[in-house]
Amino acid sequence: MTQHHYLSGFGNEFATEAVPGALPAGRNSPQRAPLELYAELVSGTAFTAPRALNRRTWVYRRQPSVVTGSYAAYAQPHWRTGALQGAALPPEPLRWSPFAIPAEPLDFVDGMRTLAANGDVEARTGLAAHVYLANRSMERRAFVNADGEMLVVPQQGRLVVTTELGILDVKPGEIALLPRGIAFKVALPDGPSRGYVCENYGAMFALPELGPIGSNGLANPRDFLAPVAAYEHETGPYELVKKFGGRLWRSQSPRTPFDVVAWHGSLAPMKYDTANFMTIGSISFDHPDPSIFTVLTSPSDTPGTANCDFVIFPPRWMVAEDTFRPPWYHRNVMSEFMGLVYGQYDAKPEGFKPGGASLHNDMVPHGPDVDAYERASTAPLAPHKLDGTLAFMFESRYRFVPTEYALTGGALDTAYADCWQGLKDQFKEQP
Repeated sequence: MTQHHYLSGFGNEFATEAVPGALPAGRNSPQRAPLELYAELVSGTAFTAPRALNRRTWVYRRQPSVVTGSYAAYAQPHWRTGALQGAALPPEPLRWSPFAIPAEPLDFVDGMRTLAANGDVEARTGLAAHVYLANRSMERRAFVNADGEMLVVPQQGRLVVTTELGILDVKPGEIALLPRGIAFKVALPDGPSRGYVCENYGAMFALPELGPIGSNGLANPRDFLAPVAAYEHETGPYELVKKFGGRLWRSQSPRTPFDVVAWHGSLAPMKYDTANFMTIGSISFDHPDPSIFTVLTSPSDTPGTANCDFVIFPPRWMVAEDTFRPPWYHRNVMSEFMGLVYGQYDAKPEGFKPGGASLHNDMVPHGPDVDAYERASTAPLAPHKLDGTLAFMFESRYRFVPTEYALTGGALDTAYADCWQGLKDQFKEQP
């Protein structure tokens, strides 16, 4: 396996060069950049964003990104953006079996399938939950998403993601965070691959505040890895696909977008290994809200109510006394899109499979199925390691609207609600 080198830290100011001397000393945009490169600024936040929140990167490249061809519309009917207007949405739980990877040749872009979306890309609110079903690497083809950053959760098959700023090697159990506007392409070294994507239209993902937890815990900034500078030596044309305003566009560019020889800044693609997440839970009784499993958060204009939280349920010890240990039955003002990377989810041991998904919109009741309830309410409560599992949620303040593909594509479990029908009224009234 090819070794790729990384820089460490979330939101850090990085500096890296693929060729010694490519980074200018002491200034961002000298009259002539070193090695006859072009200086270009990529701003992920407004120029006047507070310094602690400002994300921007200077790149030094062989040709500026303005060198491209004109764009024509590109058809990708399965990639949808924002809440579907006028769609009738019953207040019911939804679940999908693992999505089959089609036989037809599909790369990461063409294999994208939107399952549910909310918000408005023009208002920079909300997100879309996708699955990618791909069996072909992107070669002389790159993708740029101007609508939102992309959080990629591989489920089957490793991804080698070549970006303008370097290369990320991402395997199941790891995630990739690709900033809005940064060109990338995806190779599939393990063959046919499947995974999940959160396309975040809102505020950029950040690490959550820790509050009473203190200065340590959850995801550590140093475990987020950015790539070192790398560039393609080959010249020649590239197909560039761009998502802009909810539509896809294509141009034939005379140059590769992967020609950045050096860069410095705080806006960078990153990867994170969920095995490094410091899980926190109760060591007495009861258990805290699932917000303790938040890896990244995209805040909204309402404090404490996220545009999107990325939450994981990794291996962990269960030790609480006199406690119903799986997630309790609940209704939530937040909407929850869930996926399973590997293993078994403790609240749905049979019906929820790796590569599948579920959706519980705001105030839609959900919780453990009958078997999980029976086991959890009668089992001896000795310390127990919940191991070999990784589930996640894209949780949002906005209601998700499922797409036509999600409802008619063949993976929808139409009998999902039956998993609770065996929960009988067992009330024993005192005489």
